[in-house]
Parts: sequence; structure tokens; C-alpha cells
Amino acid sequence: MNFFRKFINSFFLLLFLGFSFLPSVSAKVDNPRTLGDLRENYNELLQEKAENDSLTEAAKAEIARKEALIKQAEADIHQAEEDMEQAEEDIRISNERIEEMKANASEVLLYLQQMKGTNAYVEYVSGATSMTDMIMRIAAIEQLSDKIYDTIGELEAEIKRNEELKIELEQKKKNLEAQAAEYQKVIEANYDKIEEYDKYALDIDTQVKAAKEQLDMYVDKCSNNIGRTDDAVVLTDCSKVPLNSGWLNPLNYGVVTSTIGYRWGSYHNALDIGGASPFEGSPVYAAAAGVVSGMIYEYSCGGNMLYIDVNVGGKEYTTYYYHLLSFNVRLGDVVTQDTVIGYVGGWSTSVQHGGYDTCTTGAHLHYGVATGYYNPRTGIVRSNVITPPGFPNSKGYSFYSRNDMWNG
Repeated sequence: MNFFRKFINSFFLLLFLGFSFLPSVSAKVDNPRTLGDLRENYNELLQEKAENDSLTEAAKAEIARKEALIKQAEADIHQAEEDMEQAEEDIRISNERIEEMKANASEVLLYLQQMKGTNAYVEYVSGATSMTDMIMRIAAIEQLSDKIYDTIGELEAEIKRNEELKIELEQKKKNLEAQAAEYQKVIEANYDKIEEYDKYALDIDTQVKAAKEQLDMYVDKCSNNIGRTDDAVVLTDCSKVPLNSGWLNPLNYGVVTSTIGYRWGSYHNALDIGGASPFEGSPVYAAAAGVVSGMIYEYSCGGNMLYIDVNVGGKEYTTYYYHLLSFNVRLGDVVTQDTVIGYVGGWSTSVQHGGYDTCTTGAHLHYGVATGYYNPRTGIVRSNVITPPGFPNSKGYSFYSRNDMWNG
């Protein structure tokens, strides 16, 4: 009896262990993706690209118009500045003439005053040959002084006009500068229509290319593995992705140098992980087993970017790794947690050090996790981004092995 009981217990133990080590190819997922989803996504992207191209051209045309207006406004500002300088010069010259006229007037008046008190004035007036001549000689002396004062008055009026012109030109310059600033705002607004706010967002052409590559990859997998490529085919039936029971760190060691969230006016959708030099070239592992669903080569912001669709505990996630020095996998590869998927970049690939990546200044891994699967059409939507399991969203957090996980 005891022997029989031991036999039964051993049998069930072996049966349990046997099932535990059987390779699992998929897990039940609500609303699983299909080839039809990928085809619909790709076609929608093509339509969006056509619409985006049209809007982009309109935005570029508006930018060109406003830039032309800014150029004209700058020319008008320059002309206004020259006119102001000329007005200031005219005021200076008029002031000098006034001072000269005042000096001359003083001398004439002094001379007349002296003449009237001497025989010279009497001799000049009495030297007239007739009464009419005498009156004309007296009037000539008076007109001479009046002319001087009239000239001074005209010069003072000219100065006043120039002062008013100067004020008018200064206001014109301010108005033109304000107008140019408004044009610049329109230009910036139209650039916002062309570029995504999230600095890591893919441009529409890259999205279309990535979606086509993803569709072709799954069509090939489904054709080879199950012999079907119709819209109803479930992608997990084609990819044979191992089921993950948990997560591992993507690096053997590292420290969080930047967290998830808004920084410098844009959204940072992952953790940045750095390490002691030399860190560039360090192997990057898959944090969870899955299928390589997206590969972006040498993107201007993000460099070599890798996306892996994974299934952990029956739930779909996308893991993504940016600023890679190079890839060690191909699109469609099924990877395990032991697979080296690429190598840390970010230093030699940065623009500052002669590379092409504008969004890095030093060696690090941009590592992120989002719920749901990778979709080139929407990229990694902010609302789907989560803190990678095993990490706090905390700058300065360090780990020293792949299974050195943070537990909260």
C-alpha cells in the first residue's frame, strides 16, 4: 500500500514537472492582434502620409510666406533706422543754422542799435533823395531784422517736424518689430505641425516604412509556420514566442541617469541607464523573451532603435531600446532573455562626437516598456508607457546584475 502511494505521488510529481518544462508558445490574450490589424494599420498610415504630406506642404508654404514678410519687415526696419539717422542729422544741421542765425541777428541788432545812437544811422536815413527813399531805407533796416527772426522761426519749425518724424519712425520701428515677432510665432506654430512634440516620435515616412516591414515580416512568419496569411490569422500563432513568467534587467549593471516624464520641453518616454566608462559597447539583453517587431536604423533622435513585442503573464507589452551602437538581431527574430540584442551606444553615435544622433551626449541605454504591442503608426503612446518592471522611476537607482530587481 505504501509502495503504491509512493508510486502515485512520484507519477504526479513527474507529470507536473514535465508540464512545467514543456515549451510554451503562446498565452491567451484578450483581443489578440491579427494580420488584418497590421494591414489595416499600414493602409491607414498610407492615408495619413498622403494627408500629412499635403498639410506639411501647406505649412511649409505658410512658413515661406511669413519668412518673406519678416524679410520685408526687417528691410522696413532698416529703412526706418536710416530715416531716423537722417532726421537726427537734419535736426543737428538745423540747430547749427539756428545758432548761426541767432549770432548774426544779435550782431545786426547790435549794429542797428549802435547806428540809431550815432550819426551813421541818421546819415544813412537822411541821405535819401526823397521822402519815399527815406521810408524805404528805414523799412529795409527793419525788414533785415524781421527776416532774421522769420528764418529762425522756420528753422525751429523744421526742427519740430524732424522731432515729430523721429518719434513717428521710432513707433514705426516698434510696430515692425512686433509684426516680425508675430510672423515668427506663426512660423514656429507651423513647424510644430511638421514635427511631433515628443522628440522621440518617428516621422511619417519612417512610420510607413516600419509598418510595411512589420507586416511583411509577419506575413512571412505566418506563411512558413501555419501556411495562412489571411486577415483572421492571429500573430501569436505565427511567432511562437516563449511565455515569460517575469522580467530581467536589460544590462548586467547600470545606474538610472534620467527618468520618465517631461523634461526640457518634451516627453521622455523611458529610463536612461548609464554606467562606468567604458560603458559603450556593453551587451544589451532582452528584458523578456519575444519577437523583434521593429528596427529603426540611425534615426536622427534615438539612433538605432529596437522594439520587441513580449508576453509576460498573459499580458502584451512592447520593450524598446534606443541609442544602440549596433544590432545583434534581425526583424522577426524570436529572442529569449539570454539573447544579446545589441550593444550600448550614445557616445560615438552622438553629434557632439562626430555621430548622427542629436538626442544623446554620452554612452547610455534608453530603455522603456509600454503596455500593448508596438505600432509604428502611433509609436510609443505616452499613456501606455509604464515604469519598467524591476525599476523605480528614480534617478540614481543602481543595479549590479540582471536579476538585481527593485521590489518597491
